[in-house]
Amino acid sequence: MIDQSSGLSLVGEVSAANDASLVPMTSSDAELTRLLGDARTWAAQDPDPATAATLTELVRLAGDGSAAARQELADSFSGTLQFGTAGLRAPLGPGPNRMNRVVVRRAAAGFTAFLTGAVAQASPGTRPRAVVGYDARHNSEIFAEETAAVLTAAGVETFLMPAPLPTPLLAYAVRALECDGGVMVTASHNPPQDNGYKVYLGRHAVEESGRGAQIVAPYDALIAADIDAVGELSGVALATEGWTVLDPSVAADYEAAVAALARPEHFRARELKIVLTPMHGVGGATAVAVLHAAGFTDVTLVSEQAKPDPDFPTVNFPNPEEPGALDLALETAARVGADIVIANDPDADRAAVAAKDPDTGAWRMLRGDEVGALLGAHIVARMTAGRGGGSGGGETTAAVFANSIVSSRLLARIAAAAGYAHEETLTGFKWIARVPGLLFGYEEALGYCVAPSLVRDKDGISAAVLIAEFAAAAKADGKSIFATLDELYLVHGLHASDQLSIRVADLGLLDAMMNRLRVSPPASFGGSAVETVTDLAEGSAQLPPTDGLLYLTKDLSRIIIRPSGTEPKLKCYLEVIRNVGSAAELPEARHEARVALDAVLADVREALGL
Repeated sequence: MIDQSSGLSLVGEVSAANDASLVPMTSSDAELTRLLGDARTWAAQDPDPATAATLTELVRLAGDGSAAARQELADSFSGTLQFGTAGLRAPLGPGPNRMNRVVVRRAAAGFTAFLTGAVAQASPGTRPRAVVGYDARHNSEIFAEETAAVLTAAGVETFLMPAPLPTPLLAYAVRALECDGGVMVTASHNPPQDNGYKVYLGRHAVEESGRGAQIVAPYDALIAADIDAVGELSGVALATEGWTVLDPSVAADYEAAVAALARPEHFRARELKIVLTPMHGVGGATAVAVLHAAGFTDVTLVSEQAKPDPDFPTVNFPNPEEPGALDLALETAARVGADIVIANDPDADRAAVAAKDPDTGAWRMLRGDEVGALLGAHIVARMTAGRGGGSGGGETTAAVFANSIVSSRLLARIAAAAGYAHEETLTGFKWIARVPGLLFGYEEALGYCVAPSLVRDKDGISAAVLIAEFAAAAKADGKSIFATLDELYLVHGLHASDQLSIRVADLGLLDAMMNRLRVSPPASFGGSAVETVTDLAEGSAQLPPTDGLLYLTKDLSRIIIRPSGTEPKLKCYLEVIRNVGSAAELPEARHEARVALDAVLADVREALGL
C-alpha cells in the first residue's frame, strides 16, 4: 500500500511485495497528475461539448508526452480567472483561467447574488432588474443567454438585447430601462481568441454617480466574493424561459437620442465625406444610421470590414491604435476623396480619427489627446452658441470637463479659459463617468464621453457625431481640423505627447521597475530638473490610490509611469508644453517639442534600467 505519512506521492497503486520497485514522483510528474485530474473533473461537469472535447483531447496529448498540451493545461488550470473592475477578460477555452460557460455561469451566479442583495438592502420588496448585451465574438451570444437564464432563475427581471450591438447601447439601456445591473459580453479590441464580461450597476444597486457606469471598488471585490462563494456548478439554476428579448426599438431609441446631439441650428455645415470602419465589429449599422440621422449622409463603409466577423481577418489586432489597423480605411479614403476617417473598435465604445495633414499631404491618425482637445473646444463652442444646448442636455455653466490623469493637460486649459471647471481622474471611464456635473470627459486611449446623460461611459458612436460636426464646420470655414488644432495651440500652448510601453513576461518585473524608481528617483528628464514627484500609490483628496509615479519638471514636462491595469506592461506617458507666439513659430515649436520628447524618452529608459 502507499504510505501517505512519508510525504511522497507514488505513481500507481502497487502491492507491498513490490516495494523495491516503487519510484517516487518528481515534482513535474506530480504536477502533471494534478493537471490531468483537474482537467478530467472539469470536463465531466462542462456543459459545453466543444470545450469538453477540447479538454479531453488535451488530456490525451499531455498524457502521451506533448509539451504543448501540458503547457496549455497548465495555463488553463493555473488559477481562477479573477473578477475585477474590468470584469473578466481572457482567451476562450476550458478551465478556470479561461472564458467558457462554466466560468460565465459562476460569474453570473455571483453577480446575481450581489445584485439581489444590494437591491434588497437599498429598496426592500423591489424586484431587481438587469439587462444583458453581447457583441459578435465567438460564444458571446451563448454567454449572454446563459447569464440571462441565471438572472431569471433567481427572480431578477431580465432583458436581453435583441442582437449583437455596441457596448454603449448596453450602457444606455441600463439607465433607459431603469435597471439595477447590466452585463456586456465583449472583449472590446482584444485579439479574436478572447472574450470578456463587463459589469454595470444602476438604480438601487449603486450611488447616483455610478448609475449606468462600469463598476469600481469596492463593488468589484464584493461581486468577486459572491462569485467565489458559488458552490458546485450543478447548484446554479438556469431558467429555460422568462427573460424578455428586447424589441429592436431599443436600438432605434438610442440612435434617435444620439443623432439629436447634432446642433444644425448653430453648426449648419453637413458637407463632409466620411469613411467609416467598424473594424469587423458590431458598430457599423448603428454608426451609419446615427450619422445619417444627424445629417451626415456621405458615409462610405470600408467594405472589407463592414460586417461583424469574430475572426477579424483583415487586421493583426482589432484595435485602431495598432499599426496597420487603419490601412484599409486610409486606402478607401484616398480612393473616394474623403475628408475624414472615423474608426470604431469592435464594440464601438472608442473612436479613432484620421485626416490628411495639409503640411505633408499624408493621411495620419490623430492622437487621442488631439481628438479630446478638438471635442472639448467644440463643446465649448456649442455651449457658447446656445446656453443649455450643449451635448446631452441639462448642462449649466457649472458643468465639468474631465480627463484621466495620463491624458493631456490641454483640455484643462481650454475649460478654464471658457470658465468651466475641470477634473482629473484615475485611468478608466469608470472614474471619468462618475465626475459630478460631467459635461465632457475623455482619456487618451481613444475614449470619449460626449453625452453623459445618455451613456455614462465612453461611446465611439456619439463621439463620431460631434467629430463629424467639428470637421464639417472646419471644412465650411475652408480649413482642416489640423488648422483648428493649431489655433488651440496658439492660445493655450503646444501640447505634445508620446508614450512608451514595456511588455514583460514576468509580472514581477513591473514591481521591480517601480521599486527602482522609488529607491533611485530621477533628478531630471530631458535636461529639465524634476521639481515635484507624486507617488500616486499614496492617494490624495482628489484621487484614490493607484500604483504610479508622476514627475513634473521645471519646464512643465510631465512624466507618468504606471503598470497597466489590463496587460503585463509598464506604461509611460510623456507630455511637453511649448508656448507659441504666432503661427509662424509653430513649425519650430513642433521640432523643439519632438526633440524634448525624445530626450525625455531616453531618460525614462535609463531610469528604468533599459
